[in-house]
Amino acid sequence: MNSLEINAKIINDEIITDDMFERVGTKGLSGETLNKPSLTYWADVWRRFKANKLAIVGLILLILVVLTIYIGPLLSGKDYQYMDSSVKSLKPNSQYWFGTDDMGRDIFTRVCVGGRISILIGLSCTLVMFIIGSLLGAIAGLKGGLADNLIMRFSEFIGNLPYLIIVLILSIVLGRSIFSLVLAMSLTSWVGTTRMVRGQILQIKEQDYVEAARALGSDTKRIIMKHLLPNTLGIIMVTITMSVPSFIFGEAFLSYIGLGVRAPKTSWGALASAGQQRLMFYPHELFFPCLMIVLTMLAFHLIGDGLSDALDPKLRK
Repeated sequence: MNSLEINAKIINDEIITDDMFERVGTKGLSGETLNKPSLTYWADVWRRFKANKLAIVGLILLILVVLTIYIGPLLSGKDYQYMDSSVKSLKPNSQYWFGTDDMGRDIFTRVCVGGRISILIGLSCTLVMFIIGSLLGAIAGLKGGLADNLIMRFSEFIGNLPYLIIVLILSIVLGRSIFSLVLAMSLTSWVGTTRMVRGQILQIKEQDYVEAARALGSDTKRIIMKHLLPNTLGIIMVTITMSVPSFIFGEAFLSYIGLGVRAPKTSWGALASAGQQRLMFYPHELFFPCLMIVLTMLAFHLIGDGLSDALDPKLRK
């Protein structure tokens, strides 16, 4: 008998024929189904960030806070400096949503305008911290030797300076202004970023792609900007996200003790300081600026936690 005609095989003394097998179709096995769409690094980070519900809540909360402080005065139609003696110390109502202060000024509008200054100071201090800390940390980690020793010793000296003394000195020399406040708060903030970036650079500067760039004649600036800093950007972004609420709270504390922005400008800390003096009889004057501080800090911390998980390569699926 021709084995080709019966299309059978003998395995271990048993006859196997085609009738014993069931043909499986290709349904569900197409290339589109089997092959997942390729994702870039940041697309994958966004995918994992979206999967974190608390991070999305923080992002939505931050968007609502920003929209409130910028659109709020337009909705209320009131000037944050306008004083009306006939409406002093009113509780929240349909006309004055957050009530009025002891000078008849609309607290809602003042909270919105104060929020702009508080967030501006927080972002400005964070930007200065990021630029100085990243560049010095990258140079120290890549160069090593004398440059590393000088930068690290200088950062230790700056980090040991008393924070409040610096603020007092700059307030006396430059006056109480947003510029002097940002300068004072940023003067020592970059130290931690420098150490963090330096540690990351020391880990990756011996990688093959860095050695290849150096062998091809790339200078230090190009290696730092094209290879080293992009590979430390993940942890830097998490640090930035966590630093913004710290600076906002720091500004609120300085304004609370009288070292913040000078009137007629205001901030959440200045409003909280004014409201604290009238807490027993008019608690709403303290409650609303403090509520905005808490919501903003909570939003940034939730976003920072989400970014930390999304940028962690160990959690990639």
